[in-house]
Amino acid sequence: MKIERTDKEIIIRIPASVDTEGLQELVDYVRYKEITSKFEVDQNDVDKLADEINESWWSKNKDRFLK
Repeated sequence: MKIERTDKEIIIRIPASVDTEGLQELVDYVRYKEITSKFEVDQNDVDKLADEINESWWSKNKDRFLK
């Protein structure tokens, strides 16, 4: 693996043998960090939104798990 820094970006070179599923998770996390770095949000608001999303998901999917 090789990491390069230019004036405008960081370039990471990874061998093709690396598991793409795990790599996608890493890329998703880096994208999340990139997007959220531009926002200042109170952690309580984040927690509240996460709870709302989880409750909504559970109400739509609970029948799949509770039989």
